[in-house]
Amino acid sequence: MRLHDLKPRPGATHRVKRLGSGESSGKGKTSGKGHKGQKARSGGSIRLGFEGGQMPLIRRIPKRGFNNKDFATVYAPVNVGDLQDLKVTEIDEKALRAAGLVNGNWDGVKILGTGELTKKVSVKVTAISESAKKKIEAAGGTIELVAKAQKAPKAKAPQATKAKAA
Repeated sequence: MRLHDLKPRPGATHRVKRLGSGESSGKGKTSGKGHKGQKARSGGSIRLGFEGGQMPLIRRIPKRGFNNKDFATVYAPVNVGDLQDLKVTEIDEKALRAAGLVNGNWDGVKILGTGELTKKVSVKVTAISESAKKKIEAAGGTIELVAKAQKAPKAKAPQATKAKAA
């Protein structure tokens, strides 16, 4: 059997209802769109959340408080079991990126405790979990915590200054 031999079981498929195929077809004349109006027209749709000129719900509800999301610290997770497969024994962020375990823009690297480690490694990372710390030290490895890089504040648009006419 090949892919081109596959067919749905008999009775599993139904023919598509043909719209606008005469008044007696069941979906003729207005094709199920009713009579006139914006929703009967081609391209006649309204955007999500539009309430016909009434103030939309998203603008009616109050927006209060402060969101600290922009200042959160997000670490790239790397498991202890992944360190076992690395060829190097000096492990830092650069080595993890070279091995393909860390990609993208992160605030640092955090070693997590999933997996087993039998070889002796020297680890320099931003953060480490307690279980990962125990496993690395049990295998005879060393751990050094590196300070995370400071996030640069978002640049504000320069303010236009008016020069005094002298």
